[in-house]
Amino acid sequence: MTDLVRCFVDGKPRETARRFADVNPALGRAVKDVCEAAAEDVDAAVQAAKRAMKGPWRRRSAVERAALLERVADGIDARRDEFLRAEIEDTGKPVGLASVVDIPRGAANFRAFAAQLRTMGEETYTTATDDGRGALNLVVHEPLGVVGVICPWNLPLLLMTWKVAPALAAGNAVVVKPSEETPQTATLLGEVMKSAGVDDGVYNVVHGFGVGSAGQLLVQHPDVAAITFTGESKTGAAIMKDAAPTLKRLSSELGGKNAAIVFADADLDAAVAGCLRSTFLNTGQICLCTERIYVQRSVYAAFVERLAEGAKRRVLGDPQATSTTMGPLISETHAKKVLGYYDRAQATGATVVTGGTAAAAPPGFDGGYWVEPTIWTGVGDGHALVQEEIFGPCTVVLPFDDEDEAVARANDSDYGLCCAVWTQDLSRAHRVSRAVDAGLVWVNTWYLRDLRTPFGGKKRSGVGREGGRWSFDFYAEPKNICIKL
Repeated sequence: MTDLVRCFVDGKPRETARRFADVNPALGRAVKDVCEAAAEDVDAAVQAAKRAMKGPWRRRSAVERAALLERVADGIDARRDEFLRAEIEDTGKPVGLASVVDIPRGAANFRAFAAQLRTMGEETYTTATDDGRGALNLVVHEPLGVVGVICPWNLPLLLMTWKVAPALAAGNAVVVKPSEETPQTATLLGEVMKSAGVDDGVYNVVHGFGVGSAGQLLVQHPDVAAITFTGESKTGAAIMKDAAPTLKRLSSELGGKNAAIVFADADLDAAVAGCLRSTFLNTGQICLCTERIYVQRSVYAAFVERLAEGAKRRVLGDPQATSTTMGPLISETHAKKVLGYYDRAQATGATVVTGGTAAAAPPGFDGGYWVEPTIWTGVGDGHALVQEEIFGPCTVVLPFDDEDEAVARANDSDYGLCCAVWTQDLSRAHRVSRAVDAGLVWVNTWYLRDLRTPFGGKKRSGVGREGGRWSFDFYAEPKNICIKL
């Protein structure tokens, strides 16, 4: 082991009695020890956050909080190389991805919510009274208190700051529980918070696992007012159950089995390029990735052929090499899950257009969790490849004949996170976008995000919305003050 990843509580690193291994998925071996938080460590973090809520932090103005968030963003930028190294070591993702998406977006989240905070105003209503003097109703927004932030492993810094930034902007204190697979950047952010002048106890980190560990302890803690979670739907349901006795506010961004719909009039070059990106970016380990592609029959064969050609050009290699375009899966457990679907596809008669097996490891990375980018055809709509979230570098391509059929089949899912529609017919783009049962629809693009807009899914894809003012709807409690004049 080369280092120790500590918890971060009340403005300083905290060592704990128990340890677990941080495994580099490109190498398949442990590279660091991580401090696992026990019940007393989680409680210490929550109590530190409670104290912060009673101190100067609660009295900081919106302008002061916005300035602090901007200093945190500057701190991430200043330590970019450290964040990049930690993120790559934890996830195995290529430097070409982490350097242009993960780390810059981590800083951008703080700047976006600082800007949102600076432009927010308070609502007032005047009310008539019998004596003619009237009354003034002032709507103010107060912080919830201590917010538990439970983060996933696929975009560790990006998705953690997506929650922490608005929570702090609204005046809350947070206790972060990063994924046990990707612990490093959460602790590193604690150092940045301290340097930026964020009050002690406002930002805390507890490392550990879910059931019976830091995650469940945080969800069940009576002094935690809210939980925001990103992860798989089954875990989200368990969190809702554990949070119910204390009536915590919950926001859950869960799984997806996202569709793309490619019409015959689409720009085929753009559609193929877009679907290659939406299928294989981050080795398919993004909740927004496309696992079902419906293509109008007249262009189906050409689309499949060109998509396969693009998949074969994915370069698996050293995550630090700029030529690498696809990294490993996050863990041995997840690799077994994904390869289990690859085996099921073969056993049930799916046509493997390309891939379909474990990949040969790049030189020097024999222990890593490498799988081939994979495309299937030849299955029905009820098949597991069409209905179950796999979360790997794979997709199934299916033909359709008309618009109504495409919409009906895209909506035939337990999930409703996002969809990509590819067409040059403006009227069709509007019709289909409104008809698709998803929280987010892209037309002729994918993963183009404006952080002021609402983000979240329907059905098993989540509860609630975050982004822009919708984040403040979650992280702040409105209060009405009525003043008789």
